[in-house]
Amino acid sequence: MSWGLHEYGKEYDAWPKGPDGEPEEPAFLTNCSQIDMASDMLRNMLDAYGIPSTARYPGDGAFGKVMIGMSGSGVDIFVPKSLLADAQELLKGVPEDDGLQEGI
Repeated sequence: MSWGLHEYGKEYDAWPKGPDGEPEEPAFLTNCSQIDMASDMLRNMLDAYGIPSTARYPGDGAFGKVMIGMSGSGVDIFVPKSLLADAQELLKGVPEDDGLQEGI
């Protein structure tokens, strides 16, 4: 199963491969909305940090994506299993009070 990786696409090329040359197993990162473009922003952020990702539309989401341009069930984002911890750290974001504003 290719998990949405296009055989010769950007995702496939960037996805880590195992010793047998097959793509590494994907791991579920999160489900996010398409209404506010959260899924696109998240995937672009992951890409900027060198973490490839792929998206799946749960339930009837793929139908909604085709018919109205977005999935009502959101988008499931998957990353390579070996990079899951790094991606989860990125999702945490920057703390509100990191001490950088002291003395200003």
